[in-house]
Amino acid sequence: MCGIVGAVAQRDVAEILVEGLKRLEYRGYDSAGVAILTADGELGRLRRLGKVQELDNALNETPLAGGTGIAHTRWATHGEPSERNAHPHLSSDRVAVVHNGIIENHVELREHLKSEGYTFASDTDTEVICHLVHHELKSHDTLLAAVQATVKQLEGAYGTVVVDRTQPERLIVARSGSPLVVGYGVGEHFVASDQLALLPVTRRFAFLEEGDVAEITRREVNIFDVDGNPVTREVKESEVSHDAGDKGEFRHYMMKEIHEQPLALQRTLDGRLAGGKVVPEAFGDNAAELLAKVKHVQIIACGTSYHAGMVARYWLEQHAGVSCNVEIASEFRYRKSHVFPDSLIVTISQSGETADTLAALRLAKEMGYMASLTICNVPGSSLVRESDMAYMMKAGAEIGVASTKAFTVQLAALAMLTGAIGTHNGMSDAAVAALVSSLQQLPSKVEQALGLNDAIEALAEDFADKSHSLFLGRGDQYPIAMEGALKLKEISYIHAEAYASGELKHGPLALIDAAMPVIVVAPNNELLEKLKSNVEEVRARGGLMYVFADVDARFESDDTMKVIPVPHCDEFIAPIIYTLPLQLLSYYVALIKGTDVDQPRNLAKSVTVE
Repeated sequence: MCGIVGAVAQRDVAEILVEGLKRLEYRGYDSAGVAILTADGELGRLRRLGKVQELDNALNETPLAGGTGIAHTRWATHGEPSERNAHPHLSSDRVAVVHNGIIENHVELREHLKSEGYTFASDTDTEVICHLVHHELKSHDTLLAAVQATVKQLEGAYGTVVVDRTQPERLIVARSGSPLVVGYGVGEHFVASDQLALLPVTRRFAFLEEGDVAEITRREVNIFDVDGNPVTREVKESEVSHDAGDKGEFRHYMMKEIHEQPLALQRTLDGRLAGGKVVPEAFGDNAAELLAKVKHVQIIACGTSYHAGMVARYWLEQHAGVSCNVEIASEFRYRKSHVFPDSLIVTISQSGETADTLAALRLAKEMGYMASLTICNVPGSSLVRESDMAYMMKAGAEIGVASTKAFTVQLAALAMLTGAIGTHNGMSDAAVAALVSSLQQLPSKVEQALGLNDAIEALAEDFADKSHSLFLGRGDQYPIAMEGALKLKEISYIHAEAYASGELKHGPLALIDAAMPVIVVAPNNELLEKLKSNVEEVRARGGLMYVFADVDARFESDDTMKVIPVPHCDEFIAPIIYTLPLQLLSYYVALIKGTDVDQPRNLAKSVTVE
């Protein structure tokens, strides 16, 4: 969830490390630190609570010059956010470690190390790695051997980088469950938890696989698998582009990314729709053969991606003629479930490294699913590498913690999947062509929806003193209501819940009063009249309604209801279009509340631990 950067070079690396951390700030963190092997043979360390800029300021006051170093931004799991719990951690001023993940057996290891005479200076699980490596160095000649012996004792997830003051000009890195990427330079090499951190210094990367341990020096990268055998990992040229400081004309990344959605959708559609059909190769070279066999789809995801999967269930069952289940990855992992014949497992993740989703994919493979597909935004990520098929979203880097453009692009991908599977399950050529036509209209329709910006900015002022809200939707708009509620709570910290509108009378009506705003999404479809009845139920009990309604839906504003007319669109793409005003609403309410829009408290962009 947090960020790792490491470098071994002839030049001073402090600026490279700090710049790398700044490029990973979007992931969410509470503290930052750096450890550098200095020219005089010392292991210098600086840590600061708060933003990376605090660490940068400290380095300006107390420079650390050297060519080998590691840096880290921490998101607290074990131990409160504090300088003493920040990474890197040291053992006897000799070994320094940074670590992403959770060591599940840290309590037992801590007690063992205490019996060996080690003193712990933090409350973290990470510190056991540091002392274990130091302890293993007593019986191993090299840092590589000591780390290989250490990781055999660890249970849980880790992406870790280790330096040893007595063996300079080398980094040892180990990966199990938490991603690490090696960056290749000329006479220098790098490591990070995300390639975005290293784009200023290299564009050549190799992704470590599960169980890999690597020794990185200025001139060589030697990688070993879980059994200690030398292995080769493919080095690829990155096509990712991202300037961490470029918000353009926008105040926040979130707003920039909301307005990037027409372009992101155009990129994801380009070359994937042709002749009134979905090009099956959009999902992989072998997709045509595999998708033709699918009779059931199991979707696994978390958070916003889970909501995208819920919309897809309506589409796949109504249009593609296949059954579909959608489950939160952390629940799927820990229950007994049935595998239907000819089942496709679909994982959805912006980062491709979501820990629960990745673990669910691995479990599904053991359970005997026919094939696996991931919908992902990051080439080379774990989900992409481990799935039979991969749909690359092409949404561009998403920096804001609250997902916006990734969500709408995921929906577009799932709509295309519906067409690709439906072609083999009774969906007529005309129906597929109509779906494709709707998708081709998406970028322009989204552009029209963004035209609601000023009206929603004014509307947001009504929420200045609100602490709770309800979101309502029917059919495939119910998951959109859930997504709207999630966005509002994520960045404005207003408690928000979503309900299928028909559930109102089964309990939620008890909450309705003038202090509880109710937000409704109301496209002009076959459920509109039933939705209007639900609206009247709220109005009759003194509730204040905010209705995002199709221009043809015949809602009228009055003292108890504010209607925001949404441009008419095809019913199939309505879930995508109605997402836009809810994103804008959450953004402007957060501005009024004065919260940190791009980096909301307690949250991280890429969730790589359970």
